[in-house]
Amino acid sequence: MSRRLRRLPAALLPVVLLAGLTACGGGDDSSSASSPLDSVSISGDVGKEPTVDWKSQMTVNSVSSKTLTTGDGAKLEEGDTVNALVWIGDGYTKKQASSGFDRSPEQVPIDSNGNPAIIDALKGQTIGSRVAITAPADKIFGASGNAQLGIGNKDGVLIIIDLVSLAPKPLDGPQGKSQPAPSWAPKVVEKNGAVTSLDFSKAPKPDGKLRDATLIQGTGATVKKGQNITVNYLGQVYGAKAPFDESYSKGSPLQTVIGAGQVIPGWDKTIVGKKVGSRVLLAIPPKEGYGSQGSPQAGIKGTDTIYFVVDILAAS
Repeated sequence: MSRRLRRLPAALLPVVLLAGLTACGGGDDSSSASSPLDSVSISGDVGKEPTVDWKSQMTVNSVSSKTLTTGDGAKLEEGDTVNALVWIGDGYTKKQASSGFDRSPEQVPIDSNGNPAIIDALKGQTIGSRVAITAPADKIFGASGNAQLGIGNKDGVLIIIDLVSLAPKPLDGPQGKSQPAPSWAPKVVEKNGAVTSLDFSKAPKPDGKLRDATLIQGTGATVKKGQNITVNYLGQVYGAKAPFDESYSKGSPLQTVIGAGQVIPGWDKTIVGKKVGSRVLLAIPPKEGYGSQGSPQAGIKGTDTIYFVVDILAAS
């Protein structure tokens, strides 16, 4: 998943690949319990933030999971995406590291794009369930642990996941009626049905305004603020010959929350209200993008207007 669109880093499962803190485990308070979950008491209803009472430090040598509450909804299968609420705790410090129960549910793919430890624990579970996963930090976050969450690579990690609902299957591409492009729009260049670049040769210079145009009018549900969306996208600086980022060639659309500050403002202000199945073209001035600092790692200066093609494939 590209991070160039994000205004703030994700706090939950998308951080599993981030490097971080060195080992900080050990100590006389380590639990000698036969199961890591014997080190903790978990209570509360599904859908509400769990109450977690630590009895002792949690020592975890391998990945394991337990269904705390069994829901009566659909069973998760390979290829599904589940909307989930996620709580993460550090068994060494005996503290909460992160909680998503005050935000919109996180989308967790049950496929090869996800973390194997998470996928193995969730596959076959039913919607409405609460699942607890215990694992060494390096099995979840990689060899360095997770500095963002304050978790060392040798710490035991407790993850509590509430399975809220199944996310709709994303479309393969935009579906709907084509609309004429406005006069400010660059040409969308495609190859074998995938967007590859934007051609600015006949496009006027940007005027500093946030602009959006629907090139294909989808017929699906209207995207609402706070929803999880699945999109394919391509971003390119005005006048550039090649994109600075895109998802079309990667075979893995972006999943993010819209209208909640998790992406640049220009996206939040234009994607909300569009329909699933639409292809949208955006012109985003600096103040609605990356500001006066730009995004040097992407080659975006603080004076650049950036353009995006966005195909809205799902929303839930």
